[in-house]
Amino acid sequence: MLNLKENKKEIMELILFTVVLIFAFINISYIWSFIKYVIAILMPFIIGAMIAFVLNVLLNVVENKLFKKLNNKKSKLWNKIKRPTSLITSLIIIIAIIALILGLIIPQLKNTVELFTENFDSYRKQSVELLEKVGIDEKDINKLNKNLEKIQKEATHYISENKDEIMQTTVGVASSVIGVITSLVLGIVFAIYILLKKEDLSRQSQKIMRAYLTPQKQKRVKEICALSNKTFGNFISGQCLEALIIGILCFIGMLILQIPYASTISVLVGFTALIPVFGAFIGTVFGAFLILMVDPGKAVLFVIFILVLQQIEGNLI
Repeated sequence: MLNLKENKKEIMELILFTVVLIFAFINISYIWSFIKYVIAILMPFIIGAMIAFVLNVLLNVVENKLFKKLNNKKSKLWNKIKRPTSLITSLIIIIAIIALILGLIIPQLKNTVELFTENFDSYRKQSVELLEKVGIDEKDINKLNKNLEKIQKEATHYISENKDEIMQTTVGVASSVIGVITSLVLGIVFAIYILLKKEDLSRQSQKIMRAYLTPQKQKRVKEICALSNKTFGNFISGQCLEALIIGILCFIGMLILQIPYASTISVLVGFTALIPVFGAFIGTVFGAFLILMVDPGKAVLFVIFILVLQQIEGNLI
């Protein structure tokens, strides 16, 4: 009896946990729908927090390094406008980098499309000759063309017969795109607010922790947050430095190998290197496509060069 009284609280907690777990399993579909609904509502704020975290790395560099001399003067006016000025400067730097990349890529892509259009007949003739060399004769090529024409006719027929469904799908896709753009815009606004008020938000968070957590738990939460901020901040800084190094090495290598579009593709490869996992693949495919329209042999050489560069980057840099 004594043990039962002493363990009454633990037994009640175990019973409550079991009941909640059973209820969750029975109503898992409703709970999952509710979770997705909540995430959809909070998505702009989640995106904003992620943007703010990434942008904060550049903001700290601009505020503490670029404007270091102004910070040392301890001017009251500068203390008031320091954060907005640093944030605007950071945004201008990012916009300038994106504009530079687009300014390099879009004209080259336009020229490549025009070149492909002008030389389409020549490319087609070369493709036929290549197929003939590997053992595919003209009959097989004509058969392939007929099959492609048949697929085209069936696709046209399907579209004409299912206009309403296609229109509904198009409207749904357009709505999704508008929703993503809206969430992104709201996220950027929220990110700007976080960066402008990050000290105030930090103080308010500490007040909430003091109200609901013990001193030991407060210390633990602060340690985790500080470690997370340092770790991910170093990761972002390292990724940017790595992308810069890869872009420079790619430019030097392409100049040595006399591969066309060295500057444009090097900037693209460096920029896409910021994207985890798929970044290198995107930069390689896009660069190879640009080069392919000018010199197919150089395109193959470029792919081999990027594969070697990736091995150097992954194992040494």
